[in-house]
Amino acid sequence: VQLQASGGGLVQAGGSLRLSCAASGRTFSNYDMGWFRQAPGKEREFVATISSSGGTTRYTDSVKDRFIISRDNAKNTVYLQMNSLKPEDTAVYYCAASYFGTSRNPNSYTHWGQGTQVTVPS
Repeated sequence: VQLQASGGGLVQAGGSLRLSCAASGRTFSNYDMGWFRQAPGKEREFVATISSSGGTTRYTDSVKDRFIISRDNAKNTVYLQMNSLKPEDTAVYYCAASYFGTSRNPNSYTHWGQGTQVTVPS
């Protein structure tokens, strides 16, 4: 599966963005999906994940109650709705696909998109 992330941009603190990740191929619905982010000088970190059916979601503590991950298997797309954005959310956001469950570990993901920049000025 090939992944294409989009929707990043510059947004003021407190604002919202919705990231999208479009997948090619007919097996998208078999994959668990995740969003990760990487800020300058920092390691890539887990943000959120959703099971193949959409029935299970998990979030890192810093985005709980602010971000929502969802998916539309008919459109081969996973979304990350980001609300109440903070400067510390500034990073390149990556979507990824896994056959190995809703993992927080990036090593569990076998396919990665190219990343989309989210910038929240302080």
